[in-house]
Amino acid sequence: MRYRRSLLSDNDGTREIWPAFTDVMSTMALIMFVLVLLAYVRNLISEKRLEAFQQRIAASERQLRSVQAELQAGRAELDASQRKLREQQTVVADSNRQLGNLRTQLRSIAVLRVSVLDKLKRAIETQLGQSSPTRGQIVTIGNNGDIAVNESLVFEYNSYAIKKQAKPFLDSLAKALGNLLTDADVRENIDTIVIQGHTDERGSASFNWDLSAKRATAVLDYLFQSNKALADTYGSYFAASAYSKFRPINPEKAEAAYQQNRRIEISVIPKDANVRKVIEDYMQSIGSPLQPAPSAPQPKPAP
Repeated sequence: MRYRRSLLSDNDGTREIWPAFTDVMSTMALIMFVLVLLAYVRNLISEKRLEAFQQRIAASERQLRSVQAELQAGRAELDASQRKLREQQTVVADSNRQLGNLRTQLRSIAVLRVSVLDKLKRAIETQLGQSSPTRGQIVTIGNNGDIAVNESLVFEYNSYAIKKQAKPFLDSLAKALGNLLTDADVRENIDTIVIQGHTDERGSASFNWDLSAKRATAVLDYLFQSNKALADTYGSYFAASAYSKFRPINPEKAEAAYQQNRRIEISVIPKDANVRKVIEDYMQSIGSPLQPAPSAPQPKPAP
């Protein structure tokens, strides 16, 4: 009896232990399920995050490629602009070089013109220094190179007959002009040497025109007679013209002013065609030739 009770007691204990073990296993299984579920949810969330991150990376890569494409396009435009700039710099440098050559040529012509006037001026001043201590009152050499000879040196009042005492001066002038024109560079830049006759404002217009013309012609004729080579070789460079009272040196109404205005003036007219030729050559070199200008009328000797 005691043994059976013991067996019964053991069976009851077993029955009590088994439910407890089952509960523990169930709890553990539930915990494992929760853990697996949490891991799954975590992985699912991580995958979502990873997918979003990958999408952001892909968008960033697309933006980067777009920026790189724009950068390449900008570099291409920059390269093109730099090429154009270099081309323009080359054109500007070439233009500056051509303009420099043009300035040099024009400057050389201007210097030569000044040289021509200076040579004539010095030749006359030298002769006057040898022949007349009062040259400052008789002959005036202006800044423009024109030589104004007072009538008292060459003519009597209201006369166009050359005075005897004027002939040495005119002989020297003829020689100086001949020597000047032997220089080919000088001739190249001289258009005309004009002997001008001027009177004062008194007297009739017809008388003053006639007197100024006859005086200019008388001086030019004497120069040609004094130096035959001047007429035979260089006669085409000379002209006589009459200005009557219309270009006074001194506008005052006084005898001293009238005496200044009655004069023979020797004017060297440069050849402007040389300047135009230089400019035309330059314009043609850059593909834009100038239209030829009508030639200016040449001064004619007064009858």
